[in-house]
Amino acid sequence: MRTTLTLDDDVLALVHQTVHREHRTMKSVVNDALRQALSSQRSVMPYAVTPHDSQLQPGIDPGRLNQLADELEDEAITGGWPG
Repeated sequence: MRTTLTLDDDVLALVHQTVHREHRTMKSVVNDALRQALSSQRSVMPYAVTPHDSQLQPGIDPGRLNQLADELEDEAITGGWPG
């Protein structure tokens, strides 16, 4: 079906960039973009987190690690004597 659309300059630039980058026709780029934007089921990339082992021990607050480092440094300087 043939129709006429008036595109904003920024949208037209995006279409032209996609046409050149993907070596496709303007018709296929616009049709695919509209199809994806208007479909009721949008494909959403799942968010994945890769877990890793941590050397933190129970009871250590990661938000206070700088304080712990300062206390350990103080102990090393004073030889364990309370300040």
